[in-house]
Order: sequence, then structure tokens, then C-alpha cells
Amino acid sequence: MIKTITFLQSEVDWRKAPPPSLPEYAFIGRSNVGKSSLINMLANNKGIAKISSKPGKTQTINHFLVNNAWYLVDLPGYGYAKISKTMREKWAKMIRDYLVLRENLQVVFVLIDARLEPQKIDLEFINSLGESQIPFVLIFTKSDKLSALRVSQNVEAFKKALLETWEELPPIFISSAITGKGRSEILDFIAVTNSECR
Repeated sequence: MIKTITFLQSEVDWRKAPPPSLPEYAFIGRSNVGKSSLINMLANNKGIAKISSKPGKTQTINHFLVNNAWYLVDLPGYGYAKISKTMREKWAKMIRDYLVLRENLQVVFVLIDARLEPQKIDLEFINSLGESQIPFVLIFTKSDKLSALRVSQNVEAFKKALLETWEELPPIFISSAITGKGRSEILDFIAVTNSECR
């Protein structure tokens, strides 16, 4: 349950992030996967994360304080092609440094578009998390855009693709920013993880 959520700051250098005194949960996904909409749905506040029809809106690491108990972190999307190669590399380094070095990071929520077949860029990003031993969870977004059967088929196809390189699968949630699907399950997962941090 999110009772209060406050935007704290944006930074391009993880070392300037708030003190690592609280558990932290990062949200990331391919550009235009619906990350801002999902964060707003979780927060029950349509204006917390800025939504844009143009990919690449989030360009910094954004920290929010939730219930004065944990940090929610909105990260830039990966795989956004319409920026220069130099800028893309700069973003990639910013994200990688944060993910690998931020000591209070508990879990990375990787957002996957439920409408699509497994995308190479998502699988490569997930494998890079595994190589760095960063815990992650998958959230399939936009599940309201197609039938439950199609969502299930796409999720199963993604699991199958993952199992080509992984021995076991991470926790998986199905979400919709429109209907609120997945909200309580994702927040319950965070609450349980927080209780284990104490």
C-alpha cells in the first residue's frame, strides 16, 4: 500500500543519489514500454511520473520516497535509437553504474511489453543483470491491450526464451496501468522484501 509518495531528486550520477539508508526498487524497460504509466498506477497518482508519447522522456535517475520507508527509482529506458551513439553510451554507463554499485538496491523491476514476442534487447538486458548478479523481477505491461490468452501465450514464449540461458525463472507479474491489474501483487512483493531487509 502506498500512502505517501514524494519526488526527491533527479541525478545523472548515482553517487549523488539520496543516502542508501532505505531499501530501493528500480523500474526499467525498453523505451515506450509504459514505465511512467505503471509507476503512476502503483502510486495511485497520475502525475508522479511524467508520461510522454515520445520514447526517451526519462533521461535521469529519478528518486521517489514512498511511505518514508523505501525508495522507488525511475530509470531511463534502454534501446532508444533516436539519440546519438555518444548519448546512448552515456545513458548505458549511467544505468549500469547505478545498477551495479548502488548498495541498497533490492530488486530491479524489468518491464516487458506483453503485446510483443520475445525481444532480443530485453533478453540481452536481463542476461546482463544475471552476469552482474543483480536480483530482478519481470512485469509484463499493457496486458489490457490484447486477450488474456494472447498475453499468456506471449508470457510463455518469453519464459521459454529465458530458459535457454537461465536455470530458473524470476518472479513474474502481469500488469495494466489502465485497469490496475498487478498493482496489489507488485506492492505486496515489495512489502515482503522490505520486511526481510529489516
